Amino acid sequence: MKNNKVAIILPNFNSSEYLKKTLKSVLNQSYKNWQLIIIDDASDKKTIEILKKYKKHKKIKIFFLKKNMGAGYCRNYGIRNSNSDYLAFIDSDDTWKKEKLKNQLEFMKKNNHEFTYTDYFAFYKKKNKKRKVFTPKKISYEEFIRNTSIATSTMMIKRRTAKNIFFTNTKICEDYFFKCKILEKVKYAFCLNKLLTTYLIRNDSLQSSKIKNLLMIWKINSQYNKFKFLKNITSLINISLNSILKYGFK
Repeated sequence: MKNNKVAIILPNFNSSEYLKKTLKSVLNQSYKNWQLIIIDDASDKKTIEILKKYKKHKKIKIFFLKKNMGAGYCRNYGIRNSNSDYLAFIDSDDTWKKEKLKNQLEFMKKNNHEFTYTDYFAFYKKKNKKRKVFTPKKISYEEFIRNTSIATSTMMIKRRTAKNIFFTNTKICEDYFFKCKILEKVKYAFCLNKLLTTYLIRNDSLQSSKIKNLLMIWKINSQYNKFKFLKNITSLINISLNSILKYGFK
């Protein structure tokens, strides 16, 4: 297998409590041809001090923004400032198993996939509970707008596939439009059915966040995806139902 380079894009904001564990999970990857692009979104001093310890690492590039711009802006910035064959994404409070990059890259190359994701653990911090989340073996654009099954920290994409596709500069759901546009282009994303990522859910009471997310998806569907009213409302109803199936009434 050709030793393709993977750029890992990590937006970061005030995550001092989780950041070291996230970075350790990247540094411990069994696949070694990667570069980590960290975009700090005007974090507090405690977080900045942690990041400074990694500035001299030869495989890590850190960009410090002077103004808070949001995760979407940070991911776009990271993609522009990376150089690789593949793109992977991780949030600053999530973690990977050490085989994540290796297994996923092998899966992509063996099957000539352009866009992939994995199953994952959802970890509920307040209850200290971990739940397995199994995702569809493949998903189309029309399926995605009904269930949003792809967790960002599980994704890997061929770089050329993501050309001229961007994350929205919204404070939440910034990754939704990006996934929609990739799926429109490639028709299907494919799942490596292995639990290789742990997705942290910081707050067990997520009802207010869910409502904000749905309102933002409505806005993105209207403004960017150009959905008519009926298609938009159908999308949101299905996303809500699938969220309950995945995470329960949290």
